[in-house]
Amino acid sequence: MTRESKLNKRLVALFLLGCVLFNYPILSLFNFEIPIFGLPLLFVHIFGIWCLLIALTAMATMSSSNEHKDDSDDTGG
Repeated sequence: MTRESKLNKRLVALFLLGCVLFNYPILSLFNFEIPIFGLPLLFVHIFGIWCLLIALTAMATMSSSNEHKDDSDDTGG
């Protein structure tokens, strides 16, 4: 399995996770008038999941670029 195919699979999995977490049944679980830091629970959930997906995407892309650097260092001589 190549590095690119691993990265593509990880990114597709993150996309599907985002689709599930931003879809109706999950969002309706957090649609209450409960304030957290003065914000409705639904807004905290949406922006929290958004930040989580950004962080997971960054981790997935950084790990593949680090693997690429390690492979190129070994062949340098």
